[in-house]
Amino acid sequence: MPDSPAIEVHHLAKQYPTGKRAVDDVSFTIERGETFALLGPNGAGKSTTVEILEGHRSRTGGDVRVLGHDPARASRSHNARIGIVLQSSAESPNVTVAEQLTHFAKLYPKRRTTDELLHATGLETHRNVRLSKLSGGQRRRVDVALGIIGRPEVLFLDEPTTGFDPEARRQFWDLLRQVQHEGTTILLTTHYLDEAAHLADRAAVIVDGRLLDIAPIDELGGSAAREPRVRWRSADGTQEERKTDPAAFIRSNTDPMHDLEVIRPSLEDVYLEMVGHA
Repeated sequence: MPDSPAIEVHHLAKQYPTGKRAVDDVSFTIERGETFALLGPNGAGKSTTVEILEGHRSRTGGDVRVLGHDPARASRSHNARIGIVLQSSAESPNVTVAEQLTHFAKLYPKRRTTDELLHATGLETHRNVRLSKLSGGQRRRVDVALGIIGRPEVLFLDEPTTGFDPEARRQFWDLLRQVQHEGTTILLTTHYLDEAAHLADRAAVIVDGRLLDIAPIDELGGSAAREPRVRWRSADGTQEERKTDPAAFIRSNTDPMHDLEVIRPSLEDVYLEMVGHA
């Protein structure tokens, strides 16, 4: 149904024969057109969760729906509505960029043209370059082009900018914003907290297979984790306190406050504190 969430996850669990529980009672929903970031350290269960949603991995328990369908029993027509950009992908090094895109476009009923994809991903000047000759960032753009080739309603991005230099990452973000403006729902895993802050509407933090929090980016971790820190040097040494209203605290302090700083926690600060406590 078009009004239902794009992705629904209820009490998802994945346990391996060794007894390791990679995903433990995880629940969340992602609305249509939303960009949602799944954050967590290596081994937290991010990729396992995404692979279950993609239909590439079985689950032990819980219920999962992507565009109203169970991905474990998805049809070919359902899969054509999904785009996937994996952490790494196999490639045919001896074909050109245009040849690769033209070949895969034939698999989708609602496909973009090769010219459209080349323009969207900034690969127009590399049309006739073999994949083996591309840089890492350019190859990643080809991966994204393949992910959006069928005009997906849902796009899975698993650590898409790992290994990018800062300029390439910014260019990649511009590309994703184009996809967002088309109404595509995006589920993103990333280790770059600034990337999540720039692209995502909401985020969830997962550690050891369990969700710690799920909230809009600016509210993740709760209000207490986002209280500014006031740091200064007094006769007794360096002092630091968290205050909801740092200006009022500073005005009320009658002792000299040298090297005064007011530090507002970034998303990275909040995330590291959450993971550290876990």
